[in-house]
Amino acid sequence: MADRRVVSGQYRRDSSSTSPSSPSRSLDSSNSSLDNVPGSVPRLSVSHHDGAGVPVRDEVPLLLGEKIEAVYQDIAFLCPFSSTGTGPIRGTLTVTNYRLYFRPHQRENPVILDIPLGFVARVDKVGGARTPGDNYGLEIFCKDIRNLRFALSKVDGHPRKDIFESLTANAFPLSHSGELFAYTYREQYPGNGWSVYDQAEELRRLGLPNESWAISRANEKYQLCDTYPAVVGVPAMISSEDLVEVAKFRSKGRIPVLSWLHPDSLASITRCSQPLVGVAGRRCREDERLVQNIMDANAQSHRIYIYDARPKVNAVANMAKGGGYESEDSYQNAEFVFLDIHNIHVMRESLRKVKDMCFPVIDDQRWLSNLEATHWLDHIKQILAGAVKIADKVENHKTSVVVHCSDGWDRTAQLTSLAMLLLDS
Repeated sequence: MADRRVVSGQYRRDSSSTSPSSPSRSLDSSNSSLDNVPGSVPRLSVSHHDGAGVPVRDEVPLLLGEKIEAVYQDIAFLCPFSSTGTGPIRGTLTVTNYRLYFRPHQRENPVILDIPLGFVARVDKVGGARTPGDNYGLEIFCKDIRNLRFALSKVDGHPRKDIFESLTANAFPLSHSGELFAYTYREQYPGNGWSVYDQAEELRRLGLPNESWAISRANEKYQLCDTYPAVVGVPAMISSEDLVEVAKFRSKGRIPVLSWLHPDSLASITRCSQPLVGVAGRRCREDERLVQNIMDANAQSHRIYIYDARPKVNAVANMAKGGGYESEDSYQNAEFVFLDIHNIHVMRESLRKVKDMCFPVIDDQRWLSNLEATHWLDHIKQILAGAVKIADKVENHKTSVVVHCSDGWDRTAQLTSLAMLLLDS
């Protein structure tokens, strides 16, 4: 029997459409066979067979602007939770410009996969032309701990290259001269999303401008730092010319800027990136003056604490790459504390180990020892302990602090944000 599928609102006879090597042409929600009722999720009918050659029609949910890029028949999903001996789950794999949708042939309690492609971290080819059995196919690594494994048949002519390219092109559109689905969907909101957070309003909430702190627009065109907002809080005594020189001395141009100001003591939390001192021990008078101005803005204390999120050995190693940390000889009245939080690469490896112990099988007998071996809780402890130290220094010791790591993101953002949550109650 010839297969029938919906194309441009009409059925098209296609005797070859059940072939696994023939993906369907692109379909989208605007030509769905069902009426697109405003406010509802449009659905589009996709034909496949039930494993015995009998055509079956299923509906793939589509968002506005979502279109089906390809449909692949009789694909085997290697479900990690299937009972031993049940074998792979066979079904139809649909790839849209937004999601991966897998519908099995089985009608009772089907294992349906409906995964936004934004969840996909990477797609790998598994096995080669001579690989036997289910070891030939694709593995999809997701950002939510799941790994999805699909087995393909070389005998039936499954087009692995075509499926791989379809998935990667739609999961990573910016790397394939495409655009993110959000710009196609264009969801309508009652308000202007760009005005949800107003940096100038947040600084005014903290009490700026005042005699010690000013709202600066020196970065209005992002000429100082392209990863900072256009409006930043800086000591009132510092000039725009000094900020330009400081930006040259701090990694990625991330100068010390205000994150939080105590309403009573005026003790502050400022964040930045590492100074570019290098092995030669470079100095920047403007940077030293800026840190001094931050300390002077708080009349309650004549000391300032610089919290470096890194282990000291890492900070020293960064000197060989042109980075490093502040010298006690150059920054008067400053105390230096290293918080021993490892970098993003160590964190990712730790998280990978957490994923491996949780998916697909959990070893209950060795759960605690396996968890300890990941060091994940150690990393969490170090971040929380660092945030508590910062909050304690500001609240109880009425002392201003400067926080940075290497480039002033990841660890710096975690520490300052947590400290602000602890303080800003």
